Amino acid sequence: MKKIFLFAVAVATMGLTSCDLDNVENVGEMSTSEFPKTDADVQAVLAGVYQNLNEMNANPQCSFLYNACLASDDQLGGGGTNDKLMQAEDLLCNYNADMTNQFYVDRYAGVARANTLLNVLYNADGLNEDVKNKGIGEALFLRAFYYYELASMYGNVPLVTDPEQQNVTQGDVTVLWAQILQDLRDACELLPAVRRSDGRIDKYTAEAMLGRAWLFYTGMYGNGTDIAALASTVYKPLTSVTLNDETTLTKADVIAYIDDCVNNSGYSLVPDFRNLWAYTNKTVVKDYPYTAGKDLKWVEDDNGVNPESMFAIKFNKKASWSTTIGYSNGYALHFGVRGGQDYAKTFPFGQGWGAGPVAPNLVKDWKAAEPTDMRLQASIADCLDTDEMPAYTKGGWADYVQESGFYAKKWSPIVCKNDGSVPASDEGQDPPAYVVFENVMYGYTGGLSGGYGNNLQLDNIHDLVLIRFADVLLMQSELKEDVTGINKVRARAGLSPIASYSLAALQAERRWEFACEGIRWNDMRRWHIAAAVLDKQLNQDIYYCGNPDKNTAHNGGYQARYIATAGFQKMPETQISLNTVVQNPGWTDASSEYTGW
Repeated sequence: MKKIFLFAVAVATMGLTSCDLDNVENVGEMSTSEFPKTDADVQAVLAGVYQNLNEMNANPQCSFLYNACLASDDQLGGGGTNDKLMQAEDLLCNYNADMTNQFYVDRYAGVARANTLLNVLYNADGLNEDVKNKGIGEALFLRAFYYYELASMYGNVPLVTDPEQQNVTQGDVTVLWAQILQDLRDACELLPAVRRSDGRIDKYTAEAMLGRAWLFYTGMYGNGTDIAALASTVYKPLTSVTLNDETTLTKADVIAYIDDCVNNSGYSLVPDFRNLWAYTNKTVVKDYPYTAGKDLKWVEDDNGVNPESMFAIKFNKKASWSTTIGYSNGYALHFGVRGGQDYAKTFPFGQGWGAGPVAPNLVKDWKAAEPTDMRLQASIADCLDTDEMPAYTKGGWADYVQESGFYAKKWSPIVCKNDGSVPASDEGQDPPAYVVFENVMYGYTGGLSGGYGNNLQLDNIHDLVLIRFADVLLMQSELKEDVTGINKVRARAGLSPIASYSLAALQAERRWEFACEGIRWNDMRRWHIAAAVLDKQLNQDIYYCGNPDKNTAHNGGYQARYIATAGFQKMPETQISLNTVVQNPGWTDASSEYTGW
């Protein structure tokens, strides 16, 4: 009898997108006659496919999402003089032969897990049909999402859909994208029309992701597949795509899915934009001058369910160096305030590595276009603002590169005043005055990181939201070329409605609404405006190692690097050596190598 190998991945209280998995049993080598028989069997292996979402948090600096933040025109590289990877991603350059290889490996591990489960489910006899379809739908979504990130990061990557395939090489990139879109369309059809609040993928999240993937592929590849077409300034999106099952997906089809999501999903905008972000949590809100007295309440207070969050990575108290740091929010750590300054100077924003300082050109553009937009201060902290960090020492950290004085608030680590529940880490010391807020909100048990105390590296566990309902509303406006979705988003921000649709208005609205959420990068690429807007980062005021400086061109400049690469990253040398991929254009000689500021 044939045996299959399934991943033993269902760990107690695993942090997924996701629900509690405390009672899921580990699954090892099982025969097809034994597995799967029940919904619990399917969920056990699905846990492993979901768990790959947390893998990127162990090494976020290698991931597509991190690269998308730093490579866009809205954030710089940042970090210290030794953090050349951060600066290289901002400058569209490379540092190290395998700069992003860990992401490549991790995402293909997720694809392999999805392929294994799909192979089993397609051939499963005796399994309840609804359970089977739900499992297939979730696995298809996750495989498509992992390939979406790989294809956005590297362009043409090998398409593997059979777990028995070995050493698969690159094929036709249009076939790769046809599979991504087909997987998402099929997930929309297979998943029941029920909104889920347990963190698992539902039909409406699949519809949202289909819209995102459709808009990127049809825009980015509308002119062709060679580097000149991909980096061109001509925006001519496709209106139909032939899928790998020989059916056709049209723009009208995608509009119907997005309309269904808007009209029937039950997801909704959080009424106050500020309540989306952890700095409004109940341990902080009354002490932070910007939020005090404004009747704000974080949507996740008291275990609340965020009605706008459609797809998010969740974390837990199990993060440690001995298990995986991916159970903590590594993006919060990386985008935290650099400098080791006293928390009283940066409250409520916690410390980290200083990646992704907000580019001054974003702030200037925003103030000029929408001077009354409350989302600006809700999204970006000005270190010299009296409501933000008036005691912050700008230019005070000796190795900080591209320090702009602006920090992104949305994904920042958040600290609160110690209410006495967190003791000193060492005997004889005073308890810390400020602590990672999760240690107070969720209870201090000797350190969320398993005994490490109040740990800035491991204790950040607030959600990393990847798709918000606001995105669906703006996708609807873009696809239908009307103002309905735009004006709903603007009304939430306290802004007047716009009278008629234009692509320029849509582009601006997406930039303000999703500032520093990693969405701008693929937006500017698919609209074919990246080459034009990236150079706006040049000559912006920054500090370099404590000294006033200007953000300067490297390796030919932002525009030149984009034209050479279309924004695709260097293929890791390890993958090149396996003869499964060839190197991407723009990365074949020393002109792409970042050596330092």
